[in-house]
Amino acid sequence: MTTEERQQNRTLPLGRIAGAIALVVFGWLAVVVALTFGSAPGKSMAIVGPPTQALAAIAKANGRILASNNYVTIARSDDVSFVARLYAAGALLVLDAEQAGGCSGLPPSRAASSLRAKRSNPSLG
Repeated sequence: MTTEERQQNRTLPLGRIAGAIALVVFGWLAVVVALTFGSAPGKSMAIVGPPTQALAAIAKANGRILASNNYVTIARSDDVSFVARLYAAGALLVLDAEQAGGCSGLPPSRAASSLRAKRSNPSLG
């Protein structure tokens, strides 16, 4: 066995592992995105993308803005087709914010108080 053949044998498993990981991640993301279309009205949604684009999409979809930062905007609407209207209005990615812990990784009560503290004192953000 030559050195070149050994090197190819080593990279083959790494390529398969990377491919499997990518498949799992994209599969999970597809399921999460698909589940947002079945969300109940009145749930908070996280719109991922530039704030100007997210805010414009929320306004066109008749939603209420709850919070916004650099790349995640939280919004809510009582309309059943809110998620579909967000995508139609140009939203890049819409996720269920309540399942993601408010998209901050903090429990909902701590996330809300942290956001309020940043709004009242801009030097914290």
